[in-house]
Amino acid sequence: MASEQTRAERQAEEKRTVSEIRAIHAEHHGAYGAPRVHAELRARGWRINHKRVTRLMRINHIVGRHLRKKKRTTIADHTAPPAPDLVMRDFTADTLNTRWCGDITCIAAGTPWLYLATVIVICSRRVVGRSIADHMRTSLVTDAIETAVAARGGRVNGAVFHTDRGVPYGAAAFAEVRRLHGIRRSMGRVGSSDDNALAESFFQGLKRELLHGRNWTSKAQTRLELFRRLSYYNRRRRHSALGYLTPTEFEQQLTTSPTLSLVA
Repeated sequence: MASEQTRAERQAEEKRTVSEIRAIHAEHHGAYGAPRVHAELRARGWRINHKRVTRLMRINHIVGRHLRKKKRTTIADHTAPPAPDLVMRDFTADTLNTRWCGDITCIAAGTPWLYLATVIVICSRRVVGRSIADHMRTSLVTDAIETAVAARGGRVNGAVFHTDRGVPYGAAAFAEVRRLHGIRRSMGRVGSSDDNALAESFFQGLKRELLHGRNWTSKAQTRLELFRRLSYYNRRRRHSALGYLTPTEFEQQLTTSPTLSLVA
């Protein structure tokens, strides 16, 4: 009799756990796999082993999304002056605003395309600069840098901004904005996505988690969803490289714990 009661209690507890896992999975638009679901459960006060989360998700067919191939947007500017690679595929930093990276991607918005340019803080993975336009002119990337500088209160002198060798990043107008704010230029090699892996990975995740199963028919709707997604990314999406903290949480803790660092 006691064993039957124990079994019933265990089944009821497992049912509650699966229900919470489903809720977290849905809340994050079906994008979270077992590691992030486990981190979210722990953050909510659940005492549960990650292996159990993996098992429950597997037997209940709860699956996170996987990467899909992306559309190439980089058009190299072979006439631009040479620029050094100051990052050398080392996408780590101990402090905020010493190293940034960025890139451009295209997003389908009905018949036309929209282009998104970003500025990401390498230390915290936080998107501090962004610009959305229906073109890939230089103003797309200068606007992204200006929003990043404003978000950091203008105190970015000496920061390194790493990009690919796309035409907008080699333009004279972009160089002028960089110099105005004391930002140092860094560029990877032509045709090497690994040289800008952090920015590439961000866009892959954005498209996997934002665009899956969605079909927007207007620029206005696409812009709104992009702004919502970028806010969610900074404030709520957990990162394995940050010990499954969000970028906002990581930056908050970094200001109070000088020993906090990226997970190796």
